[in-house]
Amino acid sequence: MHVDRLIKHVNVFNSFLKKFIKADVAVCGDRVLYVGTESIDQFDASETMDGNGGYLIPGLIDIHLHIESSMVTPSTFSYGLIKNGVTTIIPEPHEIANVFGLKGVQAMIRASESCTADMFYAIPSSVPATSLETNGGDIDIKAIDELIQSGKVRCLGEVMNYVDVISKPNAKISRIIHHIKTHYPEMIIEGHVPKLLDLDLSRVVYAGVNSDHTLQTVEGLKERFKQGVFVEIQEKSMSEEVMHYLIDHDEFKEHFCFVTDDVMMDSFAQTGHLNHLVKKAIQMGMRPEDAIYASTYAPAQRMKLSDRGAISPGRFADFVLLSSLKAFTIASVFKKGKRVYDAEYSAADHPHSGQFPQAFYQSVKLAPLSEKDFNVRLSYPDGRYRCRIMDVKDGTTFTEETFDTLMIRNEQLDWASSPYALISVFERYGKNGNKGFGLVSGDTIKEGAIATTYSHDNHDLMVIGHNTSDMTRAANAVIRHQGGICVVRDGRVLSMLALPIGGILTELPFEEAGQAVAQLRSTMKQLGYVHYNPIMSLCTHSLAVSPALKITDFGLIDVNKGKVVPLVVAPVKGKKKIK
Repeated sequence: MHVDRLIKHVNVFNSFLKKFIKADVAVCGDRVLYVGTESIDQFDASETMDGNGGYLIPGLIDIHLHIESSMVTPSTFSYGLIKNGVTTIIPEPHEIANVFGLKGVQAMIRASESCTADMFYAIPSSVPATSLETNGGDIDIKAIDELIQSGKVRCLGEVMNYVDVISKPNAKISRIIHHIKTHYPEMIIEGHVPKLLDLDLSRVVYAGVNSDHTLQTVEGLKERFKQGVFVEIQEKSMSEEVMHYLIDHDEFKEHFCFVTDDVMMDSFAQTGHLNHLVKKAIQMGMRPEDAIYASTYAPAQRMKLSDRGAISPGRFADFVLLSSLKAFTIASVFKKGKRVYDAEYSAADHPHSGQFPQAFYQSVKLAPLSEKDFNVRLSYPDGRYRCRIMDVKDGTTFTEETFDTLMIRNEQLDWASSPYALISVFERYGKNGNKGFGLVSGDTIKEGAIATTYSHDNHDLMVIGHNTSDMTRAANAVIRHQGGICVVRDGRVLSMLALPIGGILTELPFEEAGQAVAQLRSTMKQLGYVHYNPIMSLCTHSLAVSPALKITDFGLIDVNKGKVVPLVVAPVKGKKKIK
């Protein structure tokens, strides 16, 4: 019997037994034909390779991530995925949807069609994420129907506005969920439910949302597993307590998987992608077999991808050959039976200009700013006032609400004399000219300024700084480049990454993009940012579904209450400082 490829002398991971077996693998076309040893002499192969006793595992599958979070195009992203053993992903493009709506999602899908890695899509369900911000596009029920009918999607992407799901049955997201359950009852609905427990979590699950990928604790895991929620573990959830709980409870292996969610390009280029989480899980004491299962078969089952996730007859021949199991060292990668990566060869996914419609390169509709644009005008008499402060903490993208006293003089907040950074958001789509102001403390910058349109999820222009001169320079650099991230100190640009596609993507090659993001991270730390991921920390200050105090062009947002709250709380009498 003729086959296209024969891989001999390997330890093959059997997903159904959750263990490795010594076998040979025969590939016919793009699928596995045979795994075993007894009948291998019946095959005549076009190409035979010796696995030298290595470990053959299914291609890794990441079912929750955002390509745009890496700030590169799908082709660049695919190049990085393949070299890290990731052969299938289900990205949720709500970032570009927030800029361009349905056209943005369709453009991402088109840009993915020629990629080596398979990219199925999750429909953005929360665009805009809330009604408390101005963005560039909208995904409504009509757009959802059009995307489903295209045949390019696997699920409804993360339902983020859980406040509305719980308390507003007529809200947009509630109507979307009802539409999906009524017209597409088999469709998977993904969730984003940070910290919810007991009745609140039950109400979200009752609505049809039955997964969660947010930061987990052991208490949260127990509650989610008890209520039938599929848990997607990203790196920030891989604490010692959480990992030990997963390791010690075999009964939950079918109910969780590993996902990356948001990956910065510097870490992508330096440490890898989903393979990094698998390696880390193994280092933390998880059996390699269980870590592999949680990054191949479990996610495939969650997304009903019955044609992959295991090396078995009839499934796609997507697999990774490891030279070391414990170190999870990738020797080569195969996609649909073809070798697409090894030490001497890499799949030809490379970026090129003009992948998107021309209008996508002209999306920042803001005139240059002046220092006066950072004056915080408030109609209050001169005096001392209790103000809300957004407090940033290393280790999380959540923020806390604190309070302190600042002066108002001549109807202007004297923030420059305070220890706090000013944060401002400018609506950049030419819709209303809104701008919101707030104050930031904690593990954030202590000098200079940063401006960006890479601000989740609305991607308006966000500027943070300690003086108006640096803030103006950083903001205008971003406007001039039609989007990006700019770090400035003492009037000098320390780093600038232009993101001309929708203000959120670059067409730089993989390695160059990684170097540019590494420089951004370094210069942000030079300004005093001490966060483990300063870029994601800063760029989620505008994420109005992530606790607790955030900011949009509408102003400060109390996320848990789902409403705009004022910067100034009350006048202060006397001289005592209020915390």
